Amino acid sequence: MVGITTSQSLTLYLFCGLNIRPKQRKALLKLQEKEESLLIKKKMSTSNKTIRRLEVVSPVPADIDIANSVQPLHISQIANELNLSPDHYDLYGKYKAKVLLSVHDELQGSGDGYYVVVGGITPTPLGEGKSTTTVGLCQALGAFLEKKVVTCVRQPSQGPTFGIKGGAAGGGYSQVIPMDEFNLHLTGDIHAITAANNLLAAAIDTRIFHESSQSDKALFNRLCPPNKEGKRSFNDIMFGRLKKLGISKTNPDDLTPEEINRFARLDIDPSSITWRRVMDINDRFLRKITIGQGPEEKGMVRETGFDISVASEIMAVLALTTSLPDMRERLGKMVVGNSKAGEPVTADDLGVGGALTVLMKDAINPTLMQTLEGTPVLVHAGPFANIAHGNSSIVADKIALKLVGPGGFVVTEAGFGADIGLEKFMNIKCRYSGLTPQCAVIVATIRALKMHGGGPQVVAGKPLDQAYLTENVAMIEAGCVNLARHIANTKAYGVNVVVAVNKFATDSDAEMNAVRNAALAAGAFDAVICSHHAHGGKGAVDLGIAVQKACEGVSQPLRYLYPLDISIKEKIEAIAKSYGAVGVEYSEQAEKQIEMYSKQGFSGLPICMAKTQYSFSHNAAEKGAPSGFVLPIRDVRGSIGAGFIYPLVGTMSTMPGLPTRPCFYDIDIDTATGKVVGLS
Repeated sequence: MVGITTSQSLTLYLFCGLNIRPKQRKALLKLQEKEESLLIKKKMSTSNKTIRRLEVVSPVPADIDIANSVQPLHISQIANELNLSPDHYDLYGKYKAKVLLSVHDELQGSGDGYYVVVGGITPTPLGEGKSTTTVGLCQALGAFLEKKVVTCVRQPSQGPTFGIKGGAAGGGYSQVIPMDEFNLHLTGDIHAITAANNLLAAAIDTRIFHESSQSDKALFNRLCPPNKEGKRSFNDIMFGRLKKLGISKTNPDDLTPEEINRFARLDIDPSSITWRRVMDINDRFLRKITIGQGPEEKGMVRETGFDISVASEIMAVLALTTSLPDMRERLGKMVVGNSKAGEPVTADDLGVGGALTVLMKDAINPTLMQTLEGTPVLVHAGPFANIAHGNSSIVADKIALKLVGPGGFVVTEAGFGADIGLEKFMNIKCRYSGLTPQCAVIVATIRALKMHGGGPQVVAGKPLDQAYLTENVAMIEAGCVNLARHIANTKAYGVNVVVAVNKFATDSDAEMNAVRNAALAAGAFDAVICSHHAHGGKGAVDLGIAVQKACEGVSQPLRYLYPLDISIKEKIEAIAKSYGAVGVEYSEQAEKQIEMYSKQGFSGLPICMAKTQYSFSHNAAEKGAPSGFVLPIRDVRGSIGAGFIYPLVGTMSTMPGLPTRPCFYDIDIDTATGKVVGLS
């Protein structure tokens, strides 16, 4: 067959119904692989794109050493490849830029690229490499398969960076760089969230303090002071409160004494306050504190505590907002507690919604960075994946989809296992964005599947048991029940599922084949062995090809797990069923909260389940695919501004602690070069 490629020959044989002997098929497939590899190399040599060649070594060096060995491109080069002009972004040094929301407005009429979300199986405490896979896939699509691609990831908290887990820039030869800037202050978004959160906390306690010591008249006079001419006026934010109270008057002097009382007094019930102060480091001693112990605040002592900054509702608002006006509205609607009459008290009731938005005005713009192989990355928002939805921002995804255009790819990551992050991506994030993914990648490792198949406990910071380092196909096959449930749950949304098996040096071919066979039997579109940690984008080329094919084969609308117009309990029970539960048990406190949120008109919001990431069930020790259990709901809370209700399954810590030997022991600076060392 002169003049045609091996791939065409193979297709022709199959089309004509000709039999091919196994040895011939194997030889043809090897030739096809060689031709595809040569084609990729040819494309790379003739491309006008700025592609960085990685010099990979084995064994793989430390992440920070790899990151420091690569000189990043000036961020203007990355922006230029996305057709962004200097008017479209603000530079933050040489290697970071804030992309302005006006970019999306300018491209409103253009088509979107393919939308891909990366989730994972139920993980070990070591993590299974979702971030690394997300970056590696994008390096493959952009640097090897010549596709326009943007990676959209969350900004990491400094808590884990200095605590146990380390950074979140990916790993090995699949990283976002500069990784020290990525993992530390970045462009200050988390600091803006911290300031805004704590301004609101100060406003709450200050309002209670002033209301406790002043008459209605004194309060009103200070809230609406007369100008030099003796005239009073309401400012813009006050009109919202008047409307909420059903008062249509526009002149403060026209209010009756009863209306002045209702307007001036929020009458916050201190026991109902849910808003806590935040900071972006792990500090267990701030979990529970008392405030108001100064001599001037006598009698105002209140028990409260600190959360880590990424647990703030303001972070969730940033991630789910669709525009600056939308963010302003969401920030103003955040509920901080109730009045003594049981009415919700919001940030706008306190008069602080506009000020919060001012503090967040730059944070709403995503940060442009790059991968080790020069493909673009948008870093934006970083909400917790348990009490919040664990996904990067809607605005970053929307901008990216316009920038890559039809035929391009936007790949984003959903935190924790697919039962948590990916479920919330579909039912919360996609609901608010109106976007529909074409493909979901589920990351699996031999290590995690062995754990689900009955392997010994995996503990962070301790060496792996020998069971995880030697071949055991039977244990893998038993553990694949976990993978199968994740595949089934994800397919139910109407997307194609591609399984990425993240390869480690100790994994055998037989074990990886067992995973691939189990994934395909469970309904996966494809299952691919990946080595992007060791080889960068080159190690994820097959994954990139599979994802492209999966995206091209989907055109159906997204199927949500539940409609919004059913009760809070019915939504909770629909999610619990997807975990394998046969029922839900509500504590007295949970029943009380559900009744309150329903009465206040919040029952139409989606549900954001807060449960352990280490099991489908509420019990972290139950591995595999447990079923037949009853899911206990301890409490139910609301992030009303962000736009969801979150039931608590068990106890959720929102302020992590530091271990005996935190990561900060290894972090230092090379005073000769100014480079960070020891960051992982």
